[in-house]
Amino acid sequence: MNTSTESTVKGKYNEVAGRVKQATGEAFNDQEMANAGAAQQVKGHAQQAWGSVQQSAQDMKEREQPRAQQTAHDIREKVVSTAQNVKERIQDSFESHRHPK
Repeated sequence: MNTSTESTVKGKYNEVAGRVKQATGEAFNDQEMANAGAAQQVKGHAQQAWGSVQQSAQDMKEREQPRAQQTAHDIREKVVSTAQNVKERIQDSFESHRHPK
């Protein structure tokens, strides 16, 4: 199994396992478990995205497109930027709930 496929498979596993964990936590009013499940889902989505990035980079390399390196760089930057934005939104959301107006 190549690295991109492995990342995608691990990501799908973490997404599904996270959903189950979140639903179980919510069903038993276990906020810690529900939060852990949500976090595992985020990890799974990130792993799947990373697998897609790896596969795209590999495909471009194999086709020897002249702009392959720049395109791969641009995709990586978008993934990193999106992850940072998600992190900031989550932190802002938790802060607004910690310190209600």
